[in-house]
Amino acid sequence: MPSKNSKLKEGFVKPEVFVDVFVQWFRTATPYIHKFRGKTFVIAFGGEVVSEGQFVALAHDLNLLNSLGVRLVLVHGARPQIEEELTERGAEIRYVNGLRVTDEAALKCVKEAAGTVRVEIEALLSMGLANSPMAGADIRVGSGNFVTAKPMGVHTGIDLMHTGEVRKIDAIGIRRRLEQNDMVLLSPLGYSPTGEVFNLSLEDVATATAIALDTDKLIFLMNTSGLSDDNGELLRSLTTQEAETLLAQPKGLMEDADFYLPCAVRACRNGVSRVHLISRHVDGGLLQELFTHEGIGTMVAEDMLETLRPATIDDVGGLLALIEPLESEGTLVRRSRERLEMEIDRFTVLEYDGLIIGCAALYPFPEEQAAELACMAVNRDYRGAGRGEALLEYMQIEALRKGFGKLFVLTTRTAHWFVERGFIEAGVETLPKAKQGLYNYQRRSKVFVKKL
Repeated sequence: MPSKNSKLKEGFVKPEVFVDVFVQWFRTATPYIHKFRGKTFVIAFGGEVVSEGQFVALAHDLNLLNSLGVRLVLVHGARPQIEEELTERGAEIRYVNGLRVTDEAALKCVKEAAGTVRVEIEALLSMGLANSPMAGADIRVGSGNFVTAKPMGVHTGIDLMHTGEVRKIDAIGIRRRLEQNDMVLLSPLGYSPTGEVFNLSLEDVATATAIALDTDKLIFLMNTSGLSDDNGELLRSLTTQEAETLLAQPKGLMEDADFYLPCAVRACRNGVSRVHLISRHVDGGLLQELFTHEGIGTMVAEDMLETLRPATIDDVGGLLALIEPLESEGTLVRRSRERLEMEIDRFTVLEYDGLIIGCAALYPFPEEQAAELACMAVNRDYRGAGRGEALLEYMQIEALRKGFGKLFVLTTRTAHWFVERGFIEAGVETLPKAKQGLYNYQRRSKVFVKKL
């Protein structure tokens, strides 16, 4: 019978394994860290995040984003706190089509609840406990009357009274605070030029703010994990057109999606680059969404997130990051930065949400009406979804467009992949004369040819 110690040994994971995982994750996250520095994100969350104790963990993640140079605008809700205030006072709770009817009694509750939530958020963002993720944090929270509102008026015959909608966002004032490295916090309240106070929805405030600031991201923390298809599978990305199609379906969406997806479409249609719908229940969900390839929620964008395009000199850094691991393992021939810069017009890149995840190059041999397909690669994290086939198809079309009737490739590791896609193995003597003179007999690459 195995001893207790032997069982412990069986379940023991060596420290170096954890180190390898950490290093790999950090390297994967690095492009996003560079990309997000100096960018502005609007992050919106309901009052449940505060009332259910989830904001402590969220504060740690916000502190991390702040330390990485991300400019943050937070928009909080206060619905559960308002409901609690109304219940304690015995006041009536009334809704019309999901909109609160805010009479004088309800407005008092709204003010008190919003103020309480705001103070609690500011207190949690001020934590600086030793040995905690907030240790050494120097977060200043900026506030002000940045939101001008107007009354919604009468809906379906009912006066919503002090329920309003955003009329204007003081983008200049918010940017001024962000430039001073403040984190701006907005409550679901707006003010009129005549001094009135209006109860607003957090999604309206967040969307209007993101549009006014022309932000890079608008992020909604919601009860569900995002949007799902008919089989319950998470939809990780949507264009605005696809989102509108979902909204038009007669069966309807879950409550959160009905609230936030129209806002996502509105924001993207008005210049916001990306809108993310993620679960508030996942610890670290914000970081997972932002710093991993797949994320954990649904991302909405105006255009397709994935594009094939000619490479430019600005892509050299991204190309090096993509191909260097494959060069190290011997799959690709090593290329210097200088050579890449000189030959950049030969390259096509596959881009996903601003990151280069694939590439291929076409080298012409006009005398033989042939072209070499070289340096073809797809990031490991994005393989298995037909991207290699799409890249190959694109390069074949480009070769035909340029008048080449034959495509050849030299490979040491991916012979079967090319055979399965119509390439035929051939000898070195079938290569164009100029290429034969450059053939590396030590590398002993196999030659495959395809007629176009």
